[in-house]
Amino acid sequence: MTKIHLDRAHLHALYRQMLRIRRFEAKCVELYQAQKIRGFLHLYDGEEAVAAGVMAALDPRDAVVATYREHGHALAHGVAMNAILAEMLGKLEGCCRGRGGSMHLFDRQRRFFGGNAIVGGGLPLAAGIALADQRLRPGAVTACFFGEGAVGEGAFHETMNLATLWRLPLLFVCENNLYAMGVPLADSESETDIWRKAQAYRMAAEPVDGMDPVQVETAAQRAVEHLRTGQGPYFLECRTYRFRAHSMFDTQAYRSRDEIEGWKQRDPIERLRAWMAGNHQLTADESAAIDAAIAAEIDAALAFAEAGTLESVDDLERFVLMDDVVQEAAPCG
Repeated sequence: MTKIHLDRAHLHALYRQMLRIRRFEAKCVELYQAQKIRGFLHLYDGEEAVAAGVMAALDPRDAVVATYREHGHALAHGVAMNAILAEMLGKLEGCCRGRGGSMHLFDRQRRFFGGNAIVGGGLPLAAGIALADQRLRPGAVTACFFGEGAVGEGAFHETMNLATLWRLPLLFVCENNLYAMGVPLADSESETDIWRKAQAYRMAAEPVDGMDPVQVETAAQRAVEHLRTGQGPYFLECRTYRFRAHSMFDTQAYRSRDEIEGWKQRDPIERLRAWMAGNHQLTADESAAIDAAIAAEIDAALAFAEAGTLESVDDLERFVLMDDVVQEAAPCG
């Protein structure tokens, strides 16, 4: 049985990571309302335990493919907050030179391969990365995050089938928040236990409480051990809930305020904080220090982003054609 070492430092790291994501998203709301972040904005509030738990089981050699709700994934996988916020403000100092924005974060050095605005679009990309790693980077794992709304896409089933046939080191992480964009799961899927779909492809699979970072990390560690030893893909259905609307334009007519408040009673951050405090693992001074450190990081990232530069209109056509990209990447001389 897989066990994780829950010492004080590790518990603090999980708590800090989740709170860091939550506070970052709150700052993004402020910036969006001030019209400094434009376009669509999809927030991760409530689902932090999934990103924090899964990323704790990975290491720097591993790749991550995420969804358009990917700020938390990027932060937890080590993408610099400075680069993320600069990207969201459309600055050259952003991780994609300001061209990707909120839904298209990317960091090759950290092996964070998006951010994908297409529902289920990251699944076949993840299979390709896992296939390359299987041949060129033995032992590396690719973690692919997607929502339950993606399981109705053909790309989901095609990727699941190939992953098993090729025994890919691919960790499927379904973040089941019950509504996709705004349709109750029972109205879109005849089988609402998503993990059973993976079993149909003869894949190791299990459901996980996605509101508990310790349970998520334990399951992810179990999955990663399975993957690194060449036993084929693994599927986790993390049952979670988004506290905010699907996007900033969502009226949420499909769910009640009482339901949202009920799920907030299971807030993963507050549950872990209360457990640590009750078990003498987090003092008031330590909690205040964590809060202060996160606030300082966000303030520094915002200052960096706002001081950044906008790309010149003269460069608008750069990176549009492959020749441009090749020439940009070519060594000098």
